[in-house]
Amino acid sequence: MSAEVDALTVVNQLRDLAADPLNRRAIVEDQGCLPGLILFLDHPNPQVVYSALLAVRYLAECRANREKMKSELGMMLSLQNVMQKSTSPGETKLLASEIYEILQSAGKEAEQAEASAASCRRKAQFFLGSNNKRAKTVVLHIDGLDDSSRRGLCEEALLKIRGVISFTFQMAVKRCVVRIRSDLTAEALGTAIASTKVMTAQQVVKTEEGERIVPFQEGADVLVEENTDIPDYLPEEESPSQEPDKAVTRVGSITDGMGWLGTAANFLSRSFYW
Repeated sequence: MSAEVDALTVVNQLRDLAADPLNRRAIVEDQGCLPGLILFLDHPNPQVVYSALLAVRYLAECRANREKMKSELGMMLSLQNVMQKSTSPGETKLLASEIYEILQSAGKEAEQAEASAASCRRKAQFFLGSNNKRAKTVVLHIDGLDDSSRRGLCEEALLKIRGVISFTFQMAVKRCVVRIRSDLTAEALGTAIASTKVMTAQQVVKTEEGERIVPFQEGADVLVEENTDIPDYLPEEESPSQEPDKAVTRVGSITDGMGWLGTAANFLSRSFYW
């Protein structure tokens, strides 16, 4: 039991480190972390697998990482196994499929970037993967997203929604970038955030003139289908993200995060035998 908790602690910490763009190259270049994440993809605990997929998804946002990630031993095969495994929850399969498509097209990206550099720069502001027609990106501006405890409440609310694939926070500007299934509405996300009673959400929409913040319709009765496939994350008192001296929660914290990469790599090298 303790080994499983340790695995979950490590993968959640790697997920939080990967959420910071400044850490992504270092994680992929580290000799232990990327192979360790691949091992996590075959873990019997579905929560560990999902958290590992989120970490891999963050790492794949960095275009410079994709070729190495694609060629890493076991990466593509493990993603295929997650997609094909009958016991994998729906959102887990969808996330694995999205990562697989991104890495599979890694070789073509250089040519596409030269042909449409301006378009690529605009798309880079959002969580990548727009080539997946089954998913879409919603950017939320969240009033009340002031600290890590509020972020935790927001995570819990979003994880309960069936159809949420992944999300990343931009704490400095109080935003959350959410990848969702195409049949899920942005209003459902707003309803979930409002259910926290301490935060409210508005949608950030891009127009020709720039960004515009659009409030959700007040009093709108939006049915939110709860997700029962993905287990809850660790309780707040056990979550490594609550330890400010270890967790990377802001841009510019790569020095703090690098120390934890060594700890994670050591754990991976001595602990996993499945």
